[in-house]
Amino acid sequence: MNLLDTFSAQQIPSFYLDADQKQLQAIIREAKASLGDQLLLLAHHYQKDEVVDFADEVGDSLQLAQLAAKNKTAEHIVFCGVHFMAETADMLTEQNQHVYLPDPHAGCSMADMADPHQLQTAWDTLDTIYPNEIMPITYVNSSAAIKAFVGRHGGAIVTSSNAEKVLKWAFTQKKRIFFLPDQHLGRNTAYHLGIPLEQMALWDQGANRLRAKETEKIRVILWNGWCSVHQQFTVDQIDKLRKNDPDIKVIVHPECPFEVVQAADDSGSTNKIMNAVKNSPKDTHWAVGTDHNLVTRMKARLPQKISLINPVACACLTMNRIRLPHLAWTLDSLANNRPLQPVTVDQKTTGDALRALDKMLALS
Repeated sequence: MNLLDTFSAQQIPSFYLDADQKQLQAIIREAKASLGDQLLLLAHHYQKDEVVDFADEVGDSLQLAQLAAKNKTAEHIVFCGVHFMAETADMLTEQNQHVYLPDPHAGCSMADMADPHQLQTAWDTLDTIYPNEIMPITYVNSSAAIKAFVGRHGGAIVTSSNAEKVLKWAFTQKKRIFFLPDQHLGRNTAYHLGIPLEQMALWDQGANRLRAKETEKIRVILWNGWCSVHQQFTVDQIDKLRKNDPDIKVIVHPECPFEVVQAADDSGSTNKIMNAVKNSPKDTHWAVGTDHNLVTRMKARLPQKISLINPVACACLTMNRIRLPHLAWTLDSLANNRPLQPVTVDQKTTGDALRALDKMLALS
């Protein structure tokens, strides 16, 4: 199949785009019934309600990949998320299992900010400054190629829930940490471990240089990447909320900028945010700084009063590429033995990436 044929095969047919919601829902229900236990349908917390409603499991990216790994029955794993999540699921599942992304163009802008060629260049430069002193650590929100690089160099993967534990271990192995691709998670985690900001420096991949005057005191090197969703929250927004409601509790994701995390009452992973709000007294007022779809769903399902820190914030645009027509197309194709192109990671990349992933799981 040539490049044009491959591109055409990944384009959703107009039939599904033109169908109404009831037609699409009927197609999905029929396909799920036909596929039975040969299908595992996973949806990330940030997906639209119309997609989440049909999921077998809903969770964060690593949690869903682990659920996929535990399932040895399903031949078809449909991952409603973004590309790096589907890659991780493919690496953790069996050879006879295939992972599908309903919209193959659903990527992650943060993951795309870490290019393996730029990383290799950065590593070569930093190794001349700090020879054999650096431990690479990557957020799970990164490509398989980045995870593989980290695995080859003895590093580990982190999630927002276990980043502190993994960083503590890393500092027992090396003098310095190179954290990518999200500078904010790296900065917030390191600061919470007691590392002052002046001992952190940003790696400018565009200029291929470390933004630091005194390189010897730097303990944490941060890749210049970020999440577009969590960049939308500011201290001014939090201050206005507190002025209008002095009793409000503010909780944000650690992908938010440092000053926003410091202004909040608490920060944590998606699951921590959900549990903190869910387990609080019913009369508690909360302002939540994370993806719009998730917060809106929490508002509808929990009795606590919940506000968006930024009411006009956008949900994750790439995550929201997956809509009901994409899900219907994917499931209908599988049910009628017209499987789409699965997400696959080559054996060498998988082996190297799993070193970093297994290290994280052992530490967790």
